[in-house]
Formats: sequence, structure tokens, C-alpha cells
Amino acid sequence: MLISKEFKFDAAHNLVNYHGKCERLHGHTYRLRVTLEGTPDKDGMILDFTELKKTVNDLVVSKLDHSYINDTIAQPSAENISSWIWKMLEVPLSGPNYRLYEIIVWETEDSFVTYRG
Repeated sequence: MLISKEFKFDAAHNLVNYHGKCERLHGHTYRLRVTLEGTPDKDGMILDFTELKKTVNDLVVSKLDHSYINDTIAQPSAENISSWIWKMLEVPLSGPNYRLYEIIVWETEDSFVTYRG
């Protein structure tokens, strides 16, 4: 069974090793979906959505929202951002009955990366 929660954050970046319009400083309203795979526990939940929200906000959104992502991720392409988010969440979102399954990062409304570790 899969559960997911979505988040949004605004941030600026530029792609240093890229030649095109994205090499200039610009910003996005990113959308993030975090999905866990697991089996419901005795309370009937894989993980309480409140706990999932707190973990993602504390470890990811609070660090990236209204930031210059290059200060955190050297070449912040959507691919590298999704990989960084996975690394931040993989251990904290592993429990006896669940594990991190998938991260999706939308850079724009119709452009996104799916990462599964």
C-alpha cells in the first residue's frame, strides 16, 4: 500500500554547468510529493500524515523554501534536487512497517522528476 503527501516551496537557483537560460539566476514554485510504501499498523496507518508532514518540513522544506538552492546543492537541477531530498528522507522515513518509496519534484507545472532511490 502507498501513502503520499504533497508540499510546495519557493526557491531560486541557477545551473552553473549549463549553457542556456537556466544558467541565469531564476526561481520556481516547486511541488514535492513524498510517497511511502508499507503495511498499516495496529492503528490502521502506515504513518500518521501529521508525522510525515513534520519530518518533510523539518528536513527538506525548511531548508529549501525561500532559499538560494545553490547554497545547499552544488548543481541544483531537478534531478539533483530530488536525489538530495531522497538522501535527507530515506533513513528518517524508514520504520518497522514502511519505507520511502518515491520522491517526485515538479520544477514547473508540467516538468518533473521521479526518483526511487
